[in-house]
Amino acid sequence: MSSPWVLGLTGGIGSGKTAAAAHFASLGVHVVDADLAARWVVEPGRPALARIAEHFGPTVLRADGSLDRAALRERIFDVPDERRWLEALLHPLIGDELMADLGRAESAYAILVSPLLIESGQYRLTQRILLVDVPEQMQIQRTVARDRVPEEQVHAILKAQARREDRLVHADDVLINDRDLDWLHREVERLHRFYLTLKGGQS
Repeated sequence: MSSPWVLGLTGGIGSGKTAAAAHFASLGVHVVDADLAARWVVEPGRPALARIAEHFGPTVLRADGSLDRAALRERIFDVPDERRWLEALLHPLIGDELMADLGRAESAYAILVSPLLIESGQYRLTQRILLVDVPEQMQIQRTVARDRVPEEQVHAILKAQARREDRLVHADDVLINDRDLDWLHREVERLHRFYLTLKGGQS
């Protein structure tokens, strides 16, 4: 049996990519979440956490020795050099985790879900890209309602993510998720049927 091809699934905050990925998984597709891999590589006892603490100091650790993500975010948010240092450390480790997990796939195709698929270069692990897209105002409304955060914070996150135009340039397929969950599920099922006909991710 040939190894599964990989679909990259991405979208900005509040776009609904998690709901789309969950429905693909319910249809039997092997789904790998880059966010989970990113959390795993900085677990206590992993070498990356020790390097981070050494570089940024003990203030980025919680009392139990785990990473204080909020403290780390504050340290890197407006300091591009520090963010680049962190990315240079973590991206190869995350890439190794993703490759190992994708290698365990037994479905016809596998999905790599990543909000930073384009920015991180993870799209190079994929043969096709599906962008879950949504009008910006809807992104903001959904995120404020879901995460109970101020609108300004959502604007800051949007600014840090890839621009919609950059994602669209890379996308092979675009799912405009501006309706209800039933509609999203029907679109995922339609795409799934199409993806099952592809060899190597290309029509």
